[in-house]
Amino acid sequence: MSKIPTTVITGFLGAGKTTLVRHLLTHAKGKRIALIINEFGDIGVDKAVLAGCGDDTCREEDMIELANGCICCTVAEDFIPTMTALLDRPEQFDHIIIETSGLALPQPLIRAFNWPEIKARVTVDAVVTVADAAALSEGRFASNEAAVDAQRKSDAMLDHETPLGELFEDQLVAADLIILNKSDLVSASALDAVEAELLTELRPGTKIIRTSNGHVDLGALLGLGMSTEDNIEQRQSHHELEHGGEGHEHDDFDSFSLRFPKVTGKDHLLATIEQTIRSHDVLRLKGFAAIEGSNSRLSIQAVGPRITAYFDRPWADGEHRETALVVIGEQPLDRAAITASLQQAAA
Repeated sequence: MSKIPTTVITGFLGAGKTTLVRHLLTHAKGKRIALIINEFGDIGVDKAVLAGCGDDTCREEDMIELANGCICCTVAEDFIPTMTALLDRPEQFDHIIIETSGLALPQPLIRAFNWPEIKARVTVDAVVTVADAAALSEGRFASNEAAVDAQRKSDAMLDHETPLGELFEDQLVAADLIILNKSDLVSASALDAVEAELLTELRPGTKIIRTSNGHVDLGALLGLGMSTEDNIEQRQSHHELEHGGEGHEHDDFDSFSLRFPKVTGKDHLLATIEQTIRSHDVLRLKGFAAIEGSNSRLSIQAVGPRITAYFDRPWADGEHRETALVVIGEQPLDRAAITASLQQAAA
């Protein structure tokens, strides 16, 4: 199977991200598109506005809101499980679009596409940064910088306080394509000056498209095939450069799976998993378990020490009942020690 292309759309509040996304959904030309939205709070995206396009290619059930905070700060907790659940749906999507919060650093999100559980199934088709031509021509990064600041204050989980200027530069350097929106509100000479200034911040070869109301031909935006996750080192953020290349997430991941027989009890198993995660810095663990005395399979999802477990279905007649777990963490994982620790649940 070929990887599903994913377009990451970033840019400050008010730049026109939602308008651009709605335009893409209403002109999908039969493409089945999934949408992950990361705006949040009273000034965030109203999903109903996007769902109102009334086309089978942009069904409301294909639109997922991540409202727990800036996506770059909740990659492991929210984005990875959301993307995995989306990919596990029986229907196949032609394209995935992610609209980030205006406060999001694109780099940690791009790095997340190197997580083992999604790397084999999706690729970053392109990172698109939407810039407000009218605001930039007046020396501002956003049309309403006070609203952006209010958005920053409303996110209790935001773990970076990047100045707006640096954040904008990070969005530019991460981009494969710049959408210079609201170009119709700026004179030709002012627009040329804005574009010249942007070019000083962009990586060589990054294209700029001037638009009004987010009207861009799909052929210019989707299907770029950049595989951005494979060259993230050329797009480091200010935060990463200041910390020797260390960002929010790491792209050197290791994973392995293990299987063992039934376990004696659910509580003992979950306590063993939690202790193993804490002792060995496991980032993520998932799988299912056969609990002695139960006719149903226990589904397990763990992100850090937070574990979710529930009986998802009965065991089928003749199905081999065993416990199977996948462990994910930063390289190198101590596979022998982690395996020995988890197998205590079967004792």
